[in-house]
Amino acid sequence: MKLWVVLCVALLWVELQSGVCQQVKRRKDVGENRIRPGGKRVKARHPKLKDGGGKGQSLLTQVLDKGRFLRLGPTMTLTPGRNMELRCKGNNIGWSYPTYLDTFNDSRLSIKQSDKYSQLILTSPSAADTGPYSCWVIVCDGTECEKDHDRIYVSYIYFTDKDNLFVPSAIHFEIVYLRPDRPAVVPCRVTDPQARASLHREVPPEEITANGTLVSFDPTKGFVLQNPSPELQGVFYCKAVTKGNPQISTKYQLLYVEVPSGPPYVSLESSPDSVRGGDNVNVTCTVLGEPEVDVGFTWSYPGQDHRPVDIQTSWRLVNRGMGYTTRVSQSVMTVEDMETIDFGNYVCKAKNQHGETSVTTAITAK
Repeated sequence: MKLWVVLCVALLWVELQSGVCQQVKRRKDVGENRIRPGGKRVKARHPKLKDGGGKGQSLLTQVLDKGRFLRLGPTMTLTPGRNMELRCKGNNIGWSYPTYLDTFNDSRLSIKQSDKYSQLILTSPSAADTGPYSCWVIVCDGTECEKDHDRIYVSYIYFTDKDNLFVPSAIHFEIVYLRPDRPAVVPCRVTDPQARASLHREVPPEEITANGTLVSFDPTKGFVLQNPSPELQGVFYCKAVTKGNPQISTKYQLLYVEVPSGPPYVSLESSPDSVRGGDNVNVTCTVLGEPEVDVGFTWSYPGQDHRPVDIQTSWRLVNRGMGYTTRVSQSVMTVEDMETIDFGNYVCKAKNQHGETSVTTAITAK
């Protein structure tokens, strides 16, 4: 009898111990702290959410040595000669960089796309490579793709060179057009954001004061002239100083533009005024426009597709009073040995980046 009682008590005690252990185990599973082998108490790690590269957080990084990465800010200063590797997170990425790298088909630049990122490598960069570098995510819907404007990342990178304080230019004498309705920029960009720059007129020699309002300096652009006037015409240059070493930029010819932006202003005339059969006729289409805006011409005429004609196109810059500069573009059609089929309306259509204008003149027989 005593043996049976002792056995029952022992079994009850084992059951109670087992229940306590299971309860303690469950509490540890729920708790924040765990004990690793060795007796060290650590916090439980919760899974981290993936970085989706949201708006305002740049995905543009520079690859450093030993697998380290640096997220780029609005500006960055690097040393010339050291290869630069940039990465942009995403499986479909577009890039932008200083345009001359495309203009001269520079083999130092390479871009590769992988499953997770796009890679831009520029070997042996120099002061001339100073400029904006940007990447963006390309979003596709079937066969149609476009730039995601909410995920564009830009960094202006300076390759600071004490021997080239100004970004070198392939043009040794640049023309800058001044317009009364928009700011003008004298593009003497610097390679060192700490350089002190000034703008100078060559004749008569004087410094143009940068007061931050009418004239200001932006190291990524040059000197910005807010309200250009004819008095600013002439030859100018920039001067930069850093650590007591001055340097002079290329020279700039500033010209004031008379004609405002817009579709071409066209005039059309024929010579001679009166024509007979067998005569030769010149029909001249003239456009006055902005100096750097190209103009294209197309013609419609009575003998089109039946009679050969000669068409010559040219343009030149002219000064029209007070030194105002205008571009004169002309297209001249010559019709030789006029026949009956050649009489009628001659239409000249002039087109530029702002629009197009058509003008008609009639050639009738005497």
